[in-house]
Amino acid sequence: MDIGIPKEIRGHEHRVALTPSGVKALIQAGARVWVQRDAGVKAGFSDADFESAGAKTVYSRGEVFGRSEVVLAMYAPEPSEYELLRPGQTVIAFWALPAARPEELRSLLEREVIAVGVEVIEDSRGYAPVLTMMSEIAGKLALTIGSGLLLHEFGGKGILLSGAPGVPPASFVILGAGVLGRSAAQAALGMGAHVVMLDRSVDHLRYACEHLCRPVPTMLATRPNIEKALSFADLVLAAVAIRGERAPILVTRDMLRLMKPRSVVMDLSIDMGGCFETSRPTSFPNPVYEVDGILHFCVPNLPSVAARSATLAFTNAMLPYLTEIVGKGIDGALAASEDLGRGVYLYRGRCCSEPLAHSFGLPYRSLPAPER
Repeated sequence: MDIGIPKEIRGHEHRVALTPSGVKALIQAGARVWVQRDAGVKAGFSDADFESAGAKTVYSRGEVFGRSEVVLAMYAPEPSEYELLRPGQTVIAFWALPAARPEELRSLLEREVIAVGVEVIEDSRGYAPVLTMMSEIAGKLALTIGSGLLLHEFGGKGILLSGAPGVPPASFVILGAGVLGRSAAQAALGMGAHVVMLDRSVDHLRYACEHLCRPVPTMLATRPNIEKALSFADLVLAAVAIRGERAPILVTRDMLRLMKPRSVVMDLSIDMGGCFETSRPTSFPNPVYEVDGILHFCVPNLPSVAARSATLAFTNAMLPYLTEIVGKGIDGALAASEDLGRGVYLYRGRCCSEPLAHSFGLPYRSLPAPER
C-alpha cells in the first residue's frame, strides 16, 4: 500500500501528519510511504530523518496525491485541489465537513473519494482519541495565550490572570466541559484564576468537577446563564464540539455587549463554524480583532503553535489505525474497526455520516457490509 504525507499549505500550519518513527512503523508493516519535501521541517523533522526511516521524498503535493492510495494530512485538501483526487482514494485528515459549503461537499461526492475525518473517529464510549490529543494541547495553549491577551500591551484590560495578594484573579468562563474545556480549566486553576464552566449537560459538568484538581462553579448552558457569565467574565473560552455537526451559535452580537470593554473571547470552536456570532477565523501573526470593544481570538489550528509536540501526539493517536489499514486495506480496516468507521464522512459517492447528511439534506447511507 502507498501512503502519502503532503506538506501542509494552510497558513501558519507547522505540523506534519506523521513523525519519522511513525513512517518507519508503517514501512515495517508493509507500506511504501511518500513524503513531500520539507513536509516536517517546521515541526523539527528533516527530509533526511524521513529518508532514514525508509520514506521516499517527492517534490509536490500533486505527486503525493498521484502516487498514494491513502493520503494522511493534518488538513484536508483545499477545494481547488479536488481535481487531484481520484475515485476510491482515501484521504484521512481534519475535514470539518459540517462547516463546508454545499458545492464543496457535492464535488467530493462526485469524486467518489473516501473522506475520513480524524476529528470524528470515536469509540463506543464516545472517546475520540485524535480530537482528545489535540484538545488537550489546545486547552493548555489557550491559557498561555489568553493570559497574555488580558495584559494591556496586547489590547486587554490590564488584568493579571492569577491576581496577586490583595488583588482578585481574573474571571475565566469556559463554554463547554469537554476535553478542551477541562484542559484549560485545569491549567487556569493551577495559575490561580477564578474559573466558571458551563455546559448543556449536567453529566459533563459533574465529570469535569470530579476530574479537576479542585471544585469549580458550574452552570447549565442556558441563554440566561450564558448572559450572566458574560457580564462578569474577563476571558471567555468557547470549547464546544458536537460530533459530526457544526458548532452551535451560543453568543449573539447583542449578548456580546453584556461584556466589559477590552474583555477577551477565544473561540476555539471556530474550525467547526464558531460559537460566537461575531467569530471569524484568524491566524498568526495577527490573531486578534475587535468587535464592539471585545477582543476576539479565533485561530482554528492552535495546536500548530506547539508543532513538534502536536505532531508527536497526532502520530500516537493515528498509528494504530494506520497500521490496521496497511495490514487489511481500507475496506478491511473499516470492517474491523468500528472506531475508524465512525470517522468516515464520505465513501465512494455516499454520505456515511448521519449528522452531515441531515445538515445538507443528503440521503444517509451506511458503510457497505464487508465482503465475506
